[in-house]
Amino acid sequence: ILNYDIMARFRRRTCIILLLFILFICSIMMALKTLRPDRAGFGDPFGLGLLPELQQRTVLLDNKQNSLDRIQGDTATRVSNLHGIAVNTMKASVPPVNKLEEELSSPNYNFHIFYYSWFGNPQFDGKYIHWNHPLLPHWDPKIANNYPKGRHNPPEDIGSNFYPELGSYSSKDPSVIEAHMKQMRSASTGVIVLSWYPPGMADENGEPTDDLVPVILDYAHKYNLKVTFHIEPYKDRDDRSMYHNVKYIIDKYGGHPAFYRHKTSTGRFLPMFYVYDSYVTIPEIWANLLTVSGSQTIRNTPYDALFIALLVEERHKHDIHRSGFDGMYTYFATNGFSYGSSHHNWASLKAFCDSNNLMFIPSVGPGYIDTSIRPWNNHNTRNRVNGKYYETAFSAALLVRPEIISITSFNEWHEGTQIEKAIPKRTGQVVYLDYKPHKPNVYLELTQKWSEKYRKEQEQWLM
Repeated sequence: ILNYDIMARFRRRTCIILLLFILFICSIMMALKTLRPDRAGFGDPFGLGLLPELQQRTVLLDNKQNSLDRIQGDTATRVSNLHGIAVNTMKASVPPVNKLEEELSSPNYNFHIFYYSWFGNPQFDGKYIHWNHPLLPHWDPKIANNYPKGRHNPPEDIGSNFYPELGSYSSKDPSVIEAHMKQMRSASTGVIVLSWYPPGMADENGEPTDDLVPVILDYAHKYNLKVTFHIEPYKDRDDRSMYHNVKYIIDKYGGHPAFYRHKTSTGRFLPMFYVYDSYVTIPEIWANLLTVSGSQTIRNTPYDALFIALLVEERHKHDIHRSGFDGMYTYFATNGFSYGSSHHNWASLKAFCDSNNLMFIPSVGPGYIDTSIRPWNNHNTRNRVNGKYYETAFSAALLVRPEIISITSFNEWHEGTQIEKAIPKRTGQVVYLDYKPHKPNVYLELTQKWSEKYRKEQEQWLM
């Protein structure tokens, strides 16, 4: 009887311990489940941290689908769909509607991104344009003789060290333009700085592109993006021709809802023009256009605007101020290449601008490599370091608290500064660089991350 009683107590004790253990395990599992973020399945933009193989977030869904999903109610926010783009065979999984709206509803109009519409292919242009870029010779014949000559032969051999996911596309292809707008919007940029030549004019390797501006404006408006103009150094650019061309742009495109106007400290909304290689023209000529007393003054007229000059050398800051410009930008994505593009000089440039009522717009980029078109220019290559170079540039820009940050670039493929999606590719003897171990959209992800970080820090600056 005693042995039976002992065994019964032992069994009861064992059952109680087992039950408590099961309850403990269940509690742990519930606690871990509550710690899991709601959006973990789609990747947290702040959790990117240059970790490979994070799932891509995507914004490839049109506005009509957004409205439909909202009507379907809260349950739709937990559903994933597939939505194809009609460019090559790109496909992406669609995040929940609340995440989608978070990405698509708030472009950052203080993030300006340089965009080039000069690419062409036989399907849309009758020939390749810019993808077949020539190899540029070094100015010293002795050095030039040591490097190859000729030009690239698309579609397998293009004038870039990287290869675009969209292939050797045409900038006229509507599906390409739309894909670009989606990518720029997914990156939380807000203003497209469009490379521009006057009607009938182009760079020496391209064709006129002004006729494409209305289409770009329309697609930009669809994605709630704005467009401003990056005026290139066209032939005979001076005060008179600039007045004429600014008037042309504002008269022709100023009424479009996607045309960018910047709110000034005085409450005015003015167009903005970036002026590339502005230092080529002497300050006295610019002053004719940009100062109130100038002979060709545009000030206090219906065509007044904010004009942003390119600063390369330190002395240019005084020329820019004397010329009547409203601000300066640095463009180049090569830290150390010029005074303006060197991150450690940004604080002093910002201080100069603040004391002279000028805007300072630092330009950040993901890296630089142009040896596909300048094979002798290895010394200016800046390795992307799996995204760390880009993040370092953003960090340096935020330190000086700029009103606007510009990004070099969305698609300057010749100079390897693009954040557009790129893919691994090997053709014959050509092995293209890529974004591995990350996915093709990693630089869009990083831009979106820093756009949000900039927004939050800017709120603190204004307090």
